[in-house]
Amino acid sequence: MNTAIHGKEEAFHDDWALRTPVDQICVRECFEAPTAVENRYILSVMGPLAGKRILDIGSGLGESSVYFARMGARVTMIDISPQMIEKAKEVGRYHGVELEGRPGIGEDLPVGDAVFDIVYIANTIHHVTNRRQLFYEMRRVLKPDGWFFSFDPLAYNPAINLYRRMANQVRTEDERPLHRSDVAMAREYFEDVQCRMFWIATLALFFKYYLLDHLHPNDDRYWKRILRETAPSLWWWKPLLAADSVLTRVPGLRWWAWNVVMSGRKREEDIGCGPRRSYVRVLP
Repeated sequence: MNTAIHGKEEAFHDDWALRTPVDQICVRECFEAPTAVENRYILSVMGPLAGKRILDIGSGLGESSVYFARMGARVTMIDISPQMIEKAKEVGRYHGVELEGRPGIGEDLPVGDAVFDIVYIANTIHHVTNRRQLFYEMRRVLKPDGWFFSFDPLAYNPAINLYRRMANQVRTEDERPLHRSDVAMAREYFEDVQCRMFWIATLALFFKYYLLDHLHPNDDRYWKRILRETAPSLWWWKPLLAADSVLTRVPGLRWWAWNVVMSGRKREEDIGCGPRRSYVRVLP
């Protein structure tokens, strides 16, 4: 494990947590905003969450953990940043729920075997250097027939790659977006692996922020700002969302999407944690 990278990630996210007021953290919007297309899709396939045990890896400021807890789930948070864990617990109390959480890294999860019904990991895999070990750990902590759900940026869109170079002060320098090989790796550890892409034409919203609103990517995290958009403000964007429902089905082109959602199941008979063979199905 790369302790130097882990140290930088921890320091960056500690500082972010300390600088973020609780009342500015969007919980409902992360799953219900018109632009929260990844989480809206994940919720549609997760099913009822009441009584489920969920592990939120890379829980950050706690938006997802709080949302799941408000839906009746029992949530455990893991994050490399101790300050993020404390901030997320504070966000939970602000919204009337108690959360369990502890510092840790995805490659060595500080929880037992076969404990969780669901592993949720959002915008985190691209921060992890040893992704094979991460998948190993995710499968280890899932109950038989448990599911993981993730979403992360892909590496192929030139506009997003330009944005990432410009937004060098609001992200960590060692993060790496996902490649096809990362998606394929998931099939070695999980059954029924599926992926769904989001944001191609709809990335015009980023161009609006830069060209019309004159917001530099270092002045405002675009991927957070989108959650403050409302249906009336997105009247021009909705046709692009409809276009993406087609573009993200086109072989080859779909890999130019900004984000990919993945999901996969731990087989009931899987009691070991080594890699296994399966397949990846790209959803329409």
